[in-house]
Amino acid sequence: MPRLGTFYFCISTDTHMDRLVRHLSKDDIQGTFTNIIFKQVDCIINYRYRSAICHVFSLPFIFDSLEYIGNKFPTIIFKYVKILAVHDEVPFKHEFFIRIAWSFPLLKQLSVINLKPQSSIFDQLTSNDNQLYSIVEYPYLTLLRLEAVHIDYVEQFLNYTKTHLPRLTKLAVDYDQLTIVTENFTRDTTRLNCINVKQLNINKTLVHSKDFYVYFPFL
Repeated sequence: MPRLGTFYFCISTDTHMDRLVRHLSKDDIQGTFTNIIFKQVDCIINYRYRSAICHVFSLPFIFDSLEYIGNKFPTIIFKYVKILAVHDEVPFKHEFFIRIAWSFPLLKQLSVINLKPQSSIFDQLTSNDNQLYSIVEYPYLTLLRLEAVHIDYVEQFLNYTKTHLPRLTKLAVDYDQLTIVTENFTRDTTRLNCINVKQLNINKTLVHSKDFYVYFPFL
């Protein structure tokens, strides 16, 4: 390709890891791009128990989706990304979701996978009058998937004192966790983030209470 002047790329790999082998660092991976054309390159590595997910990409990042990043990602703005999946085997703290909102300002679809509790911060965040943390704003988010999470993250997203989701219309969540967090669909603090939902995936066929339909009036 002798006339190629610009090459934008995102290479994603999911590799089985041997725990006895040294993990490659971000600098190790970036150091393989020795050609001057590839100076503007960044990467995200998410090490899990037996695997590593690695994204190597050119800058600026021009793609509209990014899957399975963890707690560690570069402090840059992914202004084109609208679809994001986050997955880690260590807890996502409240600050992580603030960073996600800042780095992905036009996010429309978010999937969260994390079975670890938010630990000590959950006890502080469950207060409806909490002033310890900034509220996370996702002004364009329409789809939220919370099917494979600890209940802390259902609280994190649905509690209006922690997260604002003004355009949320599609929600996928474990029904039992949803029932607990919303206090059987009577809790006002979680009502505002649920009130515009038109599509609710709970993987159960149930006869719902009157409070349920008041909570989700647009289903």
